[in-house]
Parts: sequence; C-alpha cells; structure tokens
Amino acid sequence: MKRFLLVLMCLFVTEIAFSEGISMARLFYQGHGSYRIISAKGLVIYIDPYAGEGYQIPADFVLVTHEHPDHNKVDLVKKNDNCLIFHAKNFMSGGKYGEARFNGIRIRAVPAYNENHAQNECVGFVITLENEIKIYCSGDTSYTTFMEEELQFMNIDYALLPCDGVYNMDAKEAARCANIIGAAHSIPIHTKPGALFSPQVAEQFAKEIDEKRTDYIILKPNDEINLLKRE
Repeated sequence: MKRFLLVLMCLFVTEIAFSEGISMARLFYQGHGSYRIISAKGLVIYIDPYAGEGYQIPADFVLVTHEHPDHNKVDLVKKNDNCLIFHAKNFMSGGKYGEARFNGIRIRAVPAYNENHAQNECVGFVITLENEIKIYCSGDTSYTTFMEEELQFMNIDYALLPCDGVYNMDAKEAARCANIIGAAHSIPIHTKPGALFSPQVAEQFAKEIDEKRTDYIILKPNDEINLLKRE
C-alpha cells in the first residue's frame, strides 16, 4: 500500500510539473545493480551498467563502482560526445576518496567493501543533483563505519542498497544499514545473483525497515520514479 501511494504521489507531482513546464529529476531501474538518473536539467547519469534495458538515452556521465563484470559494461551505454566515464580508481588516491563537480552536479566517492569486495578497489557514490537531491549509490558493500560516522548526517534523499546475501549483505543487514543511514527513501537492489530482481528479497528488506528512520520503495526492472527533495 505504501509503495502504491508513493507512486500515485509521484504521478500527481508529475502532472503538476508538466502543467507548469517544470522538469523533474527521475530514476529508472534497469535491474540488478544498474540504474539511470536524469537530472532536472536533463543531464543523464548511468550507474553500474550491466542489466536490463534503457541505455539508449545518451549519457553525460557513467559511474562504475568497481570492476566486477556485472557492474562495468560501459559499452552498453550510448554516450554524448563529451560524456565522462568515472571508475572507482578515478576517485581513490592514497587511501582518500575524491569528488568531482560538473554542470551543477557533485559526485562524491565514499567507502564500499565487504569480504567479496576489496576496499581499495570499490567505491560508492553520493550524487548531489542541481536541485540538491542527494542519492546514495552504494555499489557492492556491506555495513561500513562510514554509514554511522558520516552518511547518516548527510540528509540523503534516496539510498540504493544491495541485499543478495551472497556477494553482499542480506536483506536484514541491508535494512539495518538503511535504518542507520536514515535516507528519506531506501531502495533494495542487487537482490539475487544472476537475476534482474527478486521480489521475495525486496519484501524481506521492506519488513525490516524502521519507518521512523526511512521509507522504502520497491522498484522492479523498468520502473521509473520522480526524485523528490526531502521535506
């Protein structure tokens, strides 16, 4: 019911925005750990291209959290002439995480790791769009101390978290991380190795959410939502 009401709200806001000629940022879920963000000004960002469809809109940015083959299929993406492609290594130097700013968008690398993903080879991203909407793109990770020490104080609007329980944390731990981060909306992704989506894992994630800390949105492949700033 919660997700249904949220989708209705997004559709209602879309109608208002369309009637007033206002563009809205959007997130399109392709499946597994792959998704596309289009900012309010029309800048197109692909994160971890690999799964599903929807790569035909030319990219301004492509972000790769790590080099596992289910996250780095950059060739799938149609690109603008000036497209910028960022890999984890572009944001890591001497154990420190960097950031980039282009056309009003800030891309900040943050820690991402677990027993299957080396800390010196993987990153997550916090993307801040032109209208200050903040999206935490976790990459493949489990709990990190950064979530408690910094991320929960960053007023994240959307947190996308893996929960396959094989190469990453399971749904229960992912929900615990979502509760720590306290994003306005938390979204389960990377729910089953070799599959676009597992509704059972996503529902388990939703059951563990502390609704006082974060709302949840379950996206199926090819779902698209408007991105709204936390009130």
